[in-house]
Amino acid sequence: MAFISSGYNAPEPMADRITDIGPRKYDQFYPPVIAKNKGKWLYHEIIKPGVLVHVAESGDEVYTVRCGGAVLMTSPIYREICEIADKHCDGHLRFTTRNNIEFMVDDKSKVDPLIKDLESRKFDGGSFKFPIGGTGAGVTN
Repeated sequence: MAFISSGYNAPEPMADRITDIGPRKYDQFYPPVIAKNKGKWLYHEIIKPGVLVHVAESGDEVYTVRCGGAVLMTSPIYREICEIADKHCDGHLRFTTRNNIEFMVDDKSKVDPLIKDLESRKFDGGSFKFPIGGTGAGVTN
C-alpha cells in the first residue's frame, strides 16, 4: 500500500522516479579559479609553512592557507569556519583527508588578512583554534 499511496506506477516504474538522492556533485562547489583551471596547473610552491600558491597555465594563481582541524568538531567551530570562509574566501574551503582545513583565495592580498584573522581566534585556554601549518617538512593532523 505504501507504493500505491506514493504514486508508484507499476506499468511504468521509472515514471517520476527521483534520481538525485544524495549529495550534489563535488565539482559544483569549486572556487571559480579552480573550476576554470582544473587539470591545467603548472606547479605549486610553499610560500611559508601552511601557505601554498598554485599557478595555472593561464597565469591564474590560487593561494591556500592550511590550518589544523580535528576529526570531531562542534557545531560552533564549524559555524566559525564557515564565517571565516564567507569573510575571506567567498565561502570556499575544503577539508583534507587528514581533517585539516584549507582556505583558498584567488589574490595574494587576501592571504595576510586571512592569516591575521585565523591567528586572532583562540580558545579560552589561549591555544589557537586554527593553527596554521602542516605543509612541507612539518607536522600535520
